[in-house]
Amino acid sequence: MKYLIYTCCLAAVFASCGSGKTNSLLQHKKWKVYDVAVPSSDPYNNVQITQARDLKDGYYSDAYYQFLDNGLFIATIAGVPDSGKYELLSNGKIISITSSTGSRNAEHLVEVEKLDENNFDMKVASGDYHFILRTRKQ
Repeated sequence: MKYLIYTCCLAAVFASCGSGKTNSLLQHKKWKVYDVAVPSSDPYNNVQITQARDLKDGYYSDAYYQFLDNGLFIATIAGVPDSGKYELLSNGKIISITSSTGSRNAEHLVEVEKLDENNFDMKVASGDYHFILRTRKQ
């Protein structure tokens, strides 16, 4: 029993390390969307490719994301800010975005594809398709 508790504690520590690194790389930066792409793992779909181009030139042409202390998330689209909560899941590989109350009724799951000091690529769902939002630190 003692070893089981010890093993569970170690597993929790290792799991939190990935989340902590992800959080430190995300936080206190303004991430600007510069490209919208189709995931390379998706089969070729002309409609999806056209939507990615339209999203890049339209909805995401002036989009920023910020991750702040206490799980505060701010999305600014076309100069209009909206806030909510974020939580890191799956050892920092998934970001759960919810309303400012934290209610999961309107939860959006974002998959971290690439994250370093200056670049953050995230896989998001939009309608029937997935897209990669490529962002840079501003």
